[in-house]
Amino acid sequence: MMQRSILEEIKFQLNNGKMTVRLIIVNVIVFIAIYIVGLIEGLFGSTNIGLSLFTFPTSVLEFVMKPWTLFTSIIAHFSLGHLFFNMLFLFFAGSMFEQVFGEKKLLFTYIFGGIMGNVFELTITFLFPDFSPPHYVVGASGAIMAVFAAIAVYRPQTPIYLFGIIAIPIYVLALFFLAKDLIGLGASDEIAHFAHLGGAFFGFLAVQNIHSQSNILNRITRLFERKQRPDPRKNARYKTDEVFNSEKKAKQERIDEILDKISKSGYESLSREEKDYLFNQGQK
Repeated sequence: MMQRSILEEIKFQLNNGKMTVRLIIVNVIVFIAIYIVGLIEGLFGSTNIGLSLFTFPTSVLEFVMKPWTLFTSIIAHFSLGHLFFNMLFLFFAGSMFEQVFGEKKLLFTYIFGGIMGNVFELTITFLFPDFSPPHYVVGASGAIMAVFAAIAVYRPQTPIYLFGIIAIPIYVLALFFLAKDLIGLGASDEIAHFAHLGGAFFGFLAVQNIHSQSNILNRITRLFERKQRPDPRKNARYKTDEVFNSEKKAKQERIDEILDKISKSGYESLSREEKDYLFNQGQK
């Protein structure tokens, strides 16, 4: 079998890979693009194109002039260390989230969680400029916190193995990050703590009553899904309400059994059939 080149592999993953991997690739591509533009700017004089296109300003007047940064800032990084640790966290949190909720909800949680984080930073700066002077926000941290908070709230007992040895419930790690950001508010550490808290807040809201059709995440997903017209050529047989509700209940009970197993023993304890069933249900 002929091996794919790096570019072919990247293209394949963007088209067919898991959403977690796609998001990581996008962040890496944007980082490389910013780096290349920075090198070109160094040759012809600094114009700070990267800062203009990818940093979110918490000054309302400046934001009005650059509204696209509400989104572009959540896929951009200006240092290799910042990118590496964010992508490591995204791989960890995104993989768990995607197994439970599916790729569409992961994408929307990432995007809208990141946007919520930026809005938090903008609002605090506008209301309390002495406490939080105008500054710039960049990075996927707020978006990733939304993903992590969502899975931590939905399955709080899921075991996380520190250093691959010490098992702790995921909610303990979530509380640690929450406390860290609360303590860091107002500190001059160049960390967008309000963006983290805003992202976490969206993640918390997103999974409230997750099985309800009025759930925030379900509403967002339906908003962007294409409505498929029924095919008149198909002789569809319609189910009674009783049969439909019975099948729906059985599916949900099966999903809950698998998720409980993950909570008690970890994802790797699942059989191949259980993993496939959870994945297929997450795609629906």
